[in-house]
Amino acid sequence: MEKLTAIIPVFNEAHHIEAAIQSVLFADEILIVDSFSTDETLSIAKKFPVKILQREYEYSASQKNWAIPQATHNWIFILDADERVTPQLQEEIQQILSNPPQDLVGYWVYRNNHFIHKKIKYSGWQNDKVIRLFKKDFCRYKDQHVHAEISTTGKLDYLQHTLQHYSFNSIQQFTAKLNKYAVWQAKDYDARTGKLTPYHFIGKPVWRFIKHYVIQQGFRDGVPGLTISYLQAYAVFMRYVNLWILRNSKKT
Repeated sequence: MEKLTAIIPVFNEAHHIEAAIQSVLFADEILIVDSFSTDETLSIAKKFPVKILQREYEYSASQKNWAIPQATHNWIFILDADERVTPQLQEEIQQILSNPPQDLVGYWVYRNNHFIHKKIKYSGWQNDKVIRLFKKDFCRYKDQHVHAEISTTGKLDYLQHTLQHYSFNSIQQFTAKLNKYAVWQAKDYDARTGKLTPYHFIGKPVWRFIKHYVIQQGFRDGVPGLTISYLQAYAVFMRYVNLWILRNSKKT
């Protein structure tokens, strides 16, 4: 049986951390990678058999890439604080680790997303998948500020059971994260984006709304689907606003 290290990056996650830790207590080691939380996150975490590491937060990929080599064991499971491993997923992971395939270095897992206490079945979130179970020496996150995925030259497979993702409990929480991401994405998009035009500020946001609400059937998720589609369009608009601000700041 291969041993497993679970890594949970956190910052002010007092409302999530207990349930997150409880869902990975089957792991042989649990690393809490804290960005100097100011709420009760650490006092709650210390009730469990976890190891706490602290590092100033830069961006998600940087934080996770720093944490991975700190793991004692060869197999890693990355869990965000707002995610939960179900008993079915736990059983599948343990079964894999009892005799891991020699030709695989990691696994994709699909996520069931929840938005304002409602499970989202459409809106572009229905095929959401991430690489979370992997071998330590073969996988690292791509160096980008937002939505970085694992980079590997090894072979991957898919887990059959899903990860539960309780993403946002309020509109305010969602918009705050989108605004933060827009600032970070401006840095990622600077080198790959040419001259900014009305297309970036109008065409791309409108297309993003149509994509989520019509093509990816956000209308079937009711008001939450409409909200997600609108805010995704807003996020695209703010990405290019922040890119415009970034470029103008370089001129002064």
